[in-house]
This record gives sequence, C-alpha cells and structure tokens, in this order.
Amino acid sequence: MNSILIVDDYEEWRRQISLLFQVRPELQVIGEASNGLEAVQRAEELKPDLVLLDIGLPKLNGIEAARQIQQLLPHSKIIFLSHDNSLDAVQASLNAGAYGYVHKAHAGNELLAAVEAVLLGKRYVSGRLRNFEFSEEHRDRSRHVIVYFSDDSCLVDIFTRAVASALNTGNAAIVLATASHRESLLQRLETIGVDVGYAMQQGTYHAIDVAEAISAIMVNDLPDPVRFFRSISSFIEAATKAAKSGQPRVVVCGEGVAHLQAEGKPAAAIRLEQLCDELANTHEVNVLCAYPG
Repeated sequence: MNSILIVDDYEEWRRQISLLFQVRPELQVIGEASNGLEAVQRAEELKPDLVLLDIGLPKLNGIEAARQIQQLLPHSKIIFLSHDNSLDAVQASLNAGAYGYVHKAHAGNELLAAVEAVLLGKRYVSGRLRNFEFSEEHRDRSRHVIVYFSDDSCLVDIFTRAVASALNTGNAAIVLATASHRESLLQRLETIGVDVGYAMQQGTYHAIDVAEAISAIMVNDLPDPVRFFRSISSFIEAATKAAKSGQPRVVVCGEGVAHLQAEGKPAAAIRLEQLCDELANTHEVNVLCAYPG
C-alpha cells in the first residue's frame, strides 16, 4: 500500500485526481491540502509515500513547499501536476526535489504511469517534455531560496519549519527578524517541542534584530560587501562549530530584504539579495529570504 497526499487549490481538481486512484486499491489517498503551507503541515503529519503538488499554490508556492517537504520527509516522493508546460517550470520542479512532472492536460492518461515510475525511484516527465534533457543537479543543491509570506503568521510558520528542521537534525540556525517575529518564532518553536533555550546556550541558534543588522552593514545607503560578510561570517563560524551534525550546515532565515523594501530602498534590497546569493555559494549555508507577497 502506498499513501498519497493531493495538493491543489481547486477542490474539483482534487476530487477528479482522487477518482483516478479508485481503480488502484494499492494507491490510497490519505489527505488533501489547498495551499502550500497546509501541504507542508499535512505532509509532516501524514508522512505520505507520495505528494502530488501544483506549482501555483496560495500562501506558499509549490516549489518552496516541495523543498520544505523534502527537508522534513526526504523519503517521500513528489510529482508536480501543473498547467505550466515550460522547460523552466520542469527544471525548477526537479531542482526542488521532485521525481516527476505531469502536465495537467495529460493527467488522465499519464498520472498513474508517472506514479508507478516515481514510486520505483524513476524520473517521469510528461508528454513532449520528456524529449528534453534536464539537469540531474537537483538533489540538495538549492541553497538560496526566496519565499513569499501573506502575513506575519505565515512568515513565522515558514521560519519555524526551517529552524526546527535544522536544530532537530543537529545543524544550526541564524534568524534575522523583527522583535515581534523573533518572539513569535520562539513561542512557536517551544510549542512544537524545540528546546530553544538549550540551542541558544549551545550556540546552535542565534536570533538577531534585523534593523540593527542591516544598519551595521550599510554604506551610502547600500549594503557594503565587506561589512556584510564580516558580520554574518562570525555568526556562521560559531554556529557551525556548535552544530552536532557530522557535516554541519547552517540555515540563515532573514527578512532583511523586506525591511529594506519597507524603508523604500529598492536598490539596497536588490544588492542585499545579491550578497545573500554569494553567501549561499561560498559558505556551507542554506539562505532563506522572506518577501511580503
């Protein structure tokens, strides 16, 4: 028996997909979700063998939902079901950890075959797209991720999962956020059983005020590369040394770009995003930048 979670914001589509599996009793639909955040929550709760995801999901897009599900449940397989038939969409899906990509127009003819292939650990790409070559560099390669949050609660949920995943696997986390978000994050982590006090004492969790951090690296209204790397590198070095994992990594969750945008500094926000990209490429870190959206 293989369990399946269906994620799509259109209820009628979820119903139609569920009907497809009724002819295959060994494939059991155990849950549904209508947005990206709910998908991550339901996946963590149900631990399905397979997740069917749309890309264009509310609250958290399917690509980022897939990344978070892969971090939480590395053994769960993912297939994207999307109206987008572009090569870029397929590559982005594979980069996020998916094994399969099925165009919605071909779901009736191809989905069961895709599910069979993916559950066997094989890649499946829909229709004409299978004639193209896609990079195999998608496993654990995405180190700089942009996520969009609709409200404060959504942002705290995103940061909670990233930090909890890091700390629960013996790694470390650095958070740059407002005072209210840091406090809400602390409460949320403690609610799900993460001993934040111990992590702070051990040096695997660092919570930093985003306004102070940004102010410290600005020169002529732009983030200065030297100040940026000097400032963040010291935290990364300390967190890496404190981590218990055999190959320690640090997740850096920040809302610095959102802070600069709120201050009306778009050029500074773009420059900070570029520096975060460089950071992800030069250090053993995963960078998660949050944008209001």
